[in-house]
Amino acid sequence: MWSNYLIPSSLAETLHLLERHGDKARVIAGGTDVVVELHRLQSCPETLIDVTNVPGLDSISSDDQGRIHIGPLVTHNDIVGSNLCRRLALPLVQACFGIGSPQIRNRGTVAGNIATASPANDTLTPLHALGAEITLESTRGQRTLSIESLVTGVRRTQIAREELIVDVSFPQLDESRIGTFVKFGLRAAQAISVVNVAVVLTLDSGIVTDARIALGSVAPTPVRAAAAESLLAGAPLSPDRIGAVASSISLAIEPISDIRGSAEFRRYMAEVITRSALEQLEAGCQADGLPMAPVMLRAKGSSSLELNQEGGVTRRTYTSGEVIETSVNGELRTFSDGNNRTLSQLLRDVAGLTGTKEACGEGECGACTVLIDGTAVTSCLVPAPQAHGRRITTIEGIQSTDGTLHPVQQAFVDKGAAQCGFCTPGFVISAVALFREKSEPTEDELKQAISGNLCRCTTYYPIIAALEAVGSGV
Repeated sequence: MWSNYLIPSSLAETLHLLERHGDKARVIAGGTDVVVELHRLQSCPETLIDVTNVPGLDSISSDDQGRIHIGPLVTHNDIVGSNLCRRLALPLVQACFGIGSPQIRNRGTVAGNIATASPANDTLTPLHALGAEITLESTRGQRTLSIESLVTGVRRTQIAREELIVDVSFPQLDESRIGTFVKFGLRAAQAISVVNVAVVLTLDSGIVTDARIALGSVAPTPVRAAAAESLLAGAPLSPDRIGAVASSISLAIEPISDIRGSAEFRRYMAEVITRSALEQLEAGCQADGLPMAPVMLRAKGSSSLELNQEGGVTRRTYTSGEVIETSVNGELRTFSDGNNRTLSQLLRDVAGLTGTKEACGEGECGACTVLIDGTAVTSCLVPAPQAHGRRITTIEGIQSTDGTLHPVQQAFVDKGAAQCGFCTPGFVISAVALFREKSEPTEDELKQAISGNLCRCTTYYPIIAALEAVGSGV
């Protein structure tokens, strides 16, 4: 995997480490892309520089110039749960809510999406439409680039190895500047975009004075639809105008055929979802599909990195070769053999807690779901050193000390919600996180909660029945 794992405690220290290690190092935060690349041997850095312990990088704010600022440690679920973003950056919230699963959204960051620069990364499209600027910092100073100039190709950017994204900013929306994001994937969750679109319009008395239409997963980078934008300017939205704009979308895109869809299908769907986005804006219903209180599967106040009150462990700078001190199921544990492992490997192979299963190794199946500081994550994508100073809860740790099953476990038994049982620990942990978050979840919220957990035996109906029984107190 990797040879050295470093967790600096300040931005200055991080920048000096990047300068020192250069091309032999990678920055890691959520790990949802980096760890997958390591598993696939697509990237083989000697050193990982983990920025999750650097203070001040996880903020979302607005300034007196009407710009929203997003720090590099802001996760997709941070965006989804931000009242500021829901009011003033709706397209980005919609994109973040459609990414992966709750477990992935608890880990993946907007800055990580930008740095990875896949043309199918959902947040890139709304950031293009919003006119985002990215600030990079190194020991030499800062520079700011537009997102169009930063992302240069498939997984290619102008970010130098010694640079770190320190800020993502864009003009906020208001009554006269509205926007939306529409994604088409092959399923409702855990789906990479076949095509997506973000539209941001500036209006004056109902007349479009400026239009920004960006499309993703249809070219090597997200692209602006200049011809379509020009058709919108100077007129109100109307069915005829919307139809003409949608028909012109094919002029902006150069899709490829791959396993998710043919080029012809992508052209067709790009027109369909652009029409849908404009119709939403015309009707003023662009926010209707976004839940008011979406399921997060995370603890309130889970951004704290210290365990002084629970577990007795305090986060500090970690360097390869040091022991990993963590609280596992309420017990303080020390591991000397975990530097180059993932958390799932540490739990299974070193701690002997084999209830945590690993199947895909890429965060897609949810079988390895555990709680870190009360937040559900896929442990196969978490480097084990990130457990240092945190509270880990596995399937072995949710029952009562007297051996009584947790209500979710008991409901699974009562409703026959398991066949082979391999996926069951992940489902149970996700459900435990849900009921800590929402005591009486709706059926839709139950489905949101387990959207990141796959069952090869397809026992979803009894699983839903078991969770409904817990929610109703039956």
